[in-house]
Amino acid sequence: MHASTESEWHAICNIDEIPTLGARVVQRSGDDDIAVFRTSNNHVFAVVDRCPHKGGPLSSGLVHGHAVTCPLHSWTINLENGQAQAPDEGCVRKVGVRVDGKRVYLNLRLEQDQS
Repeated sequence: MHASTESEWHAICNIDEIPTLGARVVQRSGDDDIAVFRTSNNHVFAVVDRCPHKGGPLSSGLVHGHAVTCPLHSWTINLENGQAQAPDEGCVRKVGVRVDGKRVYLNLRLEQDQS
């Protein structure tokens, strides 16, 4: 049995529609928004768009390397694993991402909280 099926992957945009060193927000009715980030080397990451500290919009933060800094209180979140950078503690839920050609897909079944 596969952990995820093809029907769980949803095309959301082309990679060029996500600003380099920026984010695009995927709004979901009745659920948390998803922030989809594009790094300077075209890696794409997706997390729930809420900082684990005070719920700030990570999509409005500064992207650097494979991390984003929350615009509210400057917490830095590692986009690869969702963990806050020390000395801060906390975790944001990650969302599965795949890029096929230029098309970006999300697996909207959220990974488990890592706390």
